[in-house]
Amino acid sequence: MTNIKNKTALITGGTKGIGYGIAASMLHEYMHVAITGRTEETVDKAVSELKKIGKGEVVGYVSDVRYLGSMEDVVNEIVNKWGKLDILIANAGVGHFASITDLTPEMWQETIDINLTGVFNSVKACIPVLKKTKGYIITMASLAGTNFFAGGSAYNASKFGLVGFTQAMMLDLRHEGINVSTIMPGSVATHFNDHIPSEKDAWKIQIEDLGQLVVDILKLDPRTLPSKIEVRPSRPPK
Repeated sequence: MTNIKNKTALITGGTKGIGYGIAASMLHEYMHVAITGRTEETVDKAVSELKKIGKGEVVGYVSDVRYLGSMEDVVNEIVNKWGKLDILIANAGVGHFASITDLTPEMWQETIDINLTGVFNSVKACIPVLKKTKGYIITMASLAGTNFFAGGSAYNASKFGLVGFTQAMMLDLRHEGINVSTIMPGSVATHFNDHIPSEKDAWKIQIEDLGQLVVDILKLDPRTLPSKIEVRPSRPPK
C-alpha cells in the first residue's frame, strides 16, 4: 500500500461538487491540497470550509483550464509552496444539454474547451513536475463517455474524447513512471450545472464516495493500475 500522507495534489474545479469531495477526502489523509476555481469568491469560500477539517493543508488558486498559461502559473505556485507535485485530479467540467438543433456554437465550444482541452492543458502543465515524483493523473470522465443520449451531443463528444485521450495518455506516460486513471461516474448528487442536491438525490453516488474512491486508488501499490473505472449507483431511483 502506498503512503499518501503529505502527498501534494492539484484538483481542478475543486470549489464544489466532486472536486470538493475529493479535496475533503484527501485532507482527511493529511495531504497537501491545491484547488482551483474560476472566481476568487468561490475559491476563498471553498478553502475556508475545507480548512475546518483541521487536517492536511489546503490552498486555492483562481485559474481557467481553458488556457495553458493559467495552469502553468498554478503549477509553479504549488511547486514554490510545497516543492513538488505528486497528483493531478483533472476534474473541472461543464455541461450544456440540448438537441443538436438548439445547441449553439458557443455551448459546443465551451463544453469542448473545458471538458477536453482543459484536461489537455492541465496535464501538459503538470507532466514536467509529475515526472520528477513518479506521480499520478486521474481524469474525471463520465458514463456519458461510453453511453450516448439525446440532447447530449456536446457533452457526449467531450466525455467520449476524454476517455480516449486518457487511455492513450496512460499508455504514453506509463513509460515515464506516471500512472493514469480515468473515473467514469454515473448519477452523482452534486452541484453540477447549478443543481442543488436534496433528499431526492439520496439514491445517487455522493461526493464523499468518489473522494474515498480516489484515495483508495492512490493507496494502491504503484505496480497495479486501474486504468478505467466505471462507477454507478448500486440501486436505481425509487
